Amino acid sequence: MVLALAGLGQTAWADTAAAPQTGAAIPPRIPTADFAARAEMADLKLSPDGTHIVARAMVAGAEKVVVFDLEGKDKPFVLAETKDIDTNWYRWAGNSMILIGLGKTVPWEGDEAYATRLIAYDLTTHKSKLIGQTDEGLMGDDVLWVDPEGKHILLSYQKSIYDYPSVSNIELTTNKSTQVVSAHDDIWDWSADDDGVVRYGFGHTDNHHWIALYRKTATDRFQTIAKGHDDKDTSADFDVIRIVTGSDDGFIFDTDEKTGLKAIFKFNFATHKRGDLVFEAPANDIEGAYTTTDGKAMDSAWYTDSLPRVHWWDKDMAAFQADLDKAVNTGHPEGERMAWIKSESRNHAIRVVWVGAANDPGSYYIYQDATGKMERLARVYARLHPEQLARPAYVHYTARDGLSIPAYLTLPVGRAPKHLPLIIMPHGGPFDVRDAGGYDDDVQFLANRGYAVLQPEYRGSGSYGTAYRDKGKGQWGRAMQDDIDDGMDWLVKQGIADPARTCLVGISYGGYAAMWGATRNPERYRCAVSLAGVSDIARQVKYSNHFDDDRKSRDDWQQTVQGDKTFDLKTVSPLYTVDRLKVPVLVLHGEKDQRVLPKQSRLYVDALKAAGKTYEYVSIPDDGHGYTTTAAAQIWYDKLDAFLAKYNPAD
Repeated sequence: MVLALAGLGQTAWADTAAAPQTGAAIPPRIPTADFAARAEMADLKLSPDGTHIVARAMVAGAEKVVVFDLEGKDKPFVLAETKDIDTNWYRWAGNSMILIGLGKTVPWEGDEAYATRLIAYDLTTHKSKLIGQTDEGLMGDDVLWVDPEGKHILLSYQKSIYDYPSVSNIELTTNKSTQVVSAHDDIWDWSADDDGVVRYGFGHTDNHHWIALYRKTATDRFQTIAKGHDDKDTSADFDVIRIVTGSDDGFIFDTDEKTGLKAIFKFNFATHKRGDLVFEAPANDIEGAYTTTDGKAMDSAWYTDSLPRVHWWDKDMAAFQADLDKAVNTGHPEGERMAWIKSESRNHAIRVVWVGAANDPGSYYIYQDATGKMERLARVYARLHPEQLARPAYVHYTARDGLSIPAYLTLPVGRAPKHLPLIIMPHGGPFDVRDAGGYDDDVQFLANRGYAVLQPEYRGSGSYGTAYRDKGKGQWGRAMQDDIDDGMDWLVKQGIADPARTCLVGISYGGYAAMWGATRNPERYRCAVSLAGVSDIARQVKYSNHFDDDRKSRDDWQQTVQGDKTFDLKTVSPLYTVDRLKVPVLVLHGEKDQRVLPKQSRLYVDALKAAGKTYEYVSIPDDGHGYTTTAAAQIWYDKLDAFLAKYNPAD
């Protein structure tokens, strides 16, 4: 295998290798435009025959879904334009059809909700079409199975807003639909086996019970195989990975009661009983898994400790990964650089590989098994140079109640780690989400400006197990915020951070944490910056629940955020506590944000204005949640740069 990777030596990416930072000089001030330039390419997916790639790419300053021919026979082309609609996912169906999941906020029963739809793009005709019905309910893009040849799929969708989802076999070229499973009361989730037979259904009733249906073959009727009370029987709190054709067996994600970690288990669907443990990470949740391209075997699973990791079932793939890891880390500290197999052809002969590091956005390569060489396809951010960027460290500190809090600490290159100006940047989510230690635009921008950056993985963050997540329940704006403050105290005690020069910066929930932290403890922070932040928690919970048809999920989300039903969320909402704010706030929001509506920021700014507070407000045109276009990113970095220079200068 090593000889087969002869073309994968250090010279393959010598121009992007990171230089040691010990004793390094302060790097030049990188222009905001270099950070604002969006990733040239992302989320690459190779066609089964290895001839084409579909990817997100920047076209005229905006992200588009693009297809290009690896053999160079056809020019790259943009798939169907979907203005003001989210492109949530895409995948290949055979070699000539691409499925695309779309979503948009729509009026719903006097309020708003999120609706999804499915389209298919045909490479042979260069035309797209809606798959399913035009008058569906909110749920319309749940693809259960794809024919390996790409001729037809199984789609679970609501025929109207009043229906539970049914499942249809749909011919992609004609959109001819044949219903194979009718709607069943209370069943929202259907699962098919490797050959495309719907075998399992699950849902929650309105009287706080769950129900599971199962059948062995396509000709059998579904039978209730198990049921229980939501609060008293949690044996069904798992996610289906795979059902094996011709068998009652399969694989699921479930929590290991011994460790509290999400792991992969065998499962018998006929008895509804969990079997042996298949794979578990040493100290973190399994975040996802793939089956092989034919769907008939487990392929890989991934998790994150200090960095993302992958586990391969196939010995050849495991060996290939090991050789990749060794090659990319030649001349670097072990494990500093990462190599990820992002996609591969059905015969495994062609692979898309990403190589990069926390201080290197990286490049995408095409590996050809026939030659044993990798050729670079594209750099992710061509303007940025790793030797000028900072390396984060994975650290832990102790919260006031004794809980150990993981975090990433990034120090500016060339500056002594003493009394540095500090930016605390909580991640979004907040639950079941975490930072992963990879390249981060915002962190690198702030470090380049001379700030130390702390990214706390506060209680409730994802991948650290059930116990850690549960400690965040009912602690939105409370103990979760304490963890952020305690991170500041730890850095001050270490002598790294200057307590008089600390600000909060965040996006989405991170934006909320920035606004609330500056409001709750104005004596700690000099300023706060929120992009797409939540100012009214109760309003956001109500809106978010319109995204979920499952009653149990809605109840769980309400309880996770609020905790005790008597707790008044207004007491921890920035919108209703502006009188306590004493420091400047920068508020930004995309005008087309469908996840956190712009009204969250507009109402907050109105309250700030009425209270005579110091603030700046920027409404970003033609942008969604966060910053998705070059123009939006340019606004974000320019405004952030100027605001921090004014209210918390690094020098």
